[in-house]
Amino acid sequence: MVHFNKEYIEQFREIIMQKDEKLAETMISDLHPADIAELIVNFSPEESKFLFLLLDEEKAADVFSELDEDVQKELVDLLPVAVVAKRFIDNMDTDDAVDIIRELDEKKQEEILSHIEDVEQAGDIVDLLKYDEDTAGGLMGTEMVVVNEEWSMPKCLEEMRYQAEEMDEIYYVYVVDNENRLKGVFPLKKMITSPSISKVKHVMKKDPITVKVDTPVDDVITIIEKYNLVALPVVDSIGRLEGRITIDDVMDRVREQAERDYQLASGISQDVETKDKVLVQTYARLPWLLIGMIGGITNSAILGKFDNIFVQHPEMAFFIQLIGGTGGNVGIQSSAIVVQGLANKTLNIKNVWGQVLKESIVSLINASIISLVVFLYNYLMIGSSVVTASVSLSLFSVVMFASTFGTIVPLTLEKLKIDPAIATGPFITISNDIIGMLIYMGIMYGLT
Repeated sequence: MVHFNKEYIEQFREIIMQKDEKLAETMISDLHPADIAELIVNFSPEESKFLFLLLDEEKAADVFSELDEDVQKELVDLLPVAVVAKRFIDNMDTDDAVDIIRELDEKKQEEILSHIEDVEQAGDIVDLLKYDEDTAGGLMGTEMVVVNEEWSMPKCLEEMRYQAEEMDEIYYVYVVDNENRLKGVFPLKKMITSPSISKVKHVMKKDPITVKVDTPVDDVITIIEKYNLVALPVVDSIGRLEGRITIDDVMDRVREQAERDYQLASGISQDVETKDKVLVQTYARLPWLLIGMIGGITNSAILGKFDNIFVQHPEMAFFIQLIGGTGGNVGIQSSAIVVQGLANKTLNIKNVWGQVLKESIVSLINASIISLVVFLYNYLMIGSSVVTASVSLSLFSVVMFASTFGTIVPLTLEKLKIDPAIATGPFITISNDIIGMLIYMGIMYGLT
């Protein structure tokens, strides 16, 4: 793995400014495409353009695939359409090409597709663009080695060699019938151990695990993870082989999903990055901040209704933060566990009450311990029976409520087809703050 320090980047920028093509080409010739992509993000689009034109077409396509979408779009807008088509799209796997073209406007898509020299690849890209990007069809590529079940071993080997010339990686060899329906997977080991007179159908592994073109991406991720696959064939409604999804495609989507969930849990309503404009970042953050402000005002209004109690027992104000903070933490813990279970399919949405019961038992233990610790502290340090009883009972009640609430909310959102990740952030915290204060004030009022 290569790390580029500030001095190296400035030195490279100086070489680019001097248009020293020979020296620049020498410096990047031995770098991995991922390292070149990491280097390029430090340069302006014009500087990046200079570097890309030094790379051969295959390496340029590999580097381009490693870049973030925003950087890709900047380069596509800067470079001539013919260059984008020939140097990038023509040399990419179809799934990577589709990911790039999908982000462009319709006019730009048509221009690039019209300049692709490989007509077959252009047709595959057009077909893939028809699928929803959140389905297996939108994620798959069409590069794969396919053999017919009726072929002999020599014929199979000959075809495999021919098809493999156009591919970077071969994960599986898929076996189809004359109607292109997927029948099995051909183990490469069989090519060595089986007699030459055998037909493919006699040695293939039948009934491979598949997904349909309309299978949601989340289900695809679960299947690949469950069965430890490096590639997964995609078929249409009648079983015809349409493409394959590889583990690297899935990992990219898992990373994007994790980033989105993390931002939702942090109270950011849309996908943003540090380089996004001020207005974009403000728009993404402001909604939950305003909701949080309303929650704070509501809490202040609740506390204002009980100012006479604080006059009698001012020490009770010290525990307001404890009640609210504990409730928020417990709620976030409970909702995070549920959201994680829903994401990795270890939690069955049909077993809602079973999960609620389990969480209630856990929260009962936690609430008992927490309230007992606070009871002992207040009894020894403060001595007021009213404060001791109010805080301990409030903490117990708040922990029980927050745990149940944090469990039920993401399960309910999942049933309503709303991303449950939003439940792990400010929503739970703000709700528990308000309910926690109501519980605390209610118990205080009842005991004074």
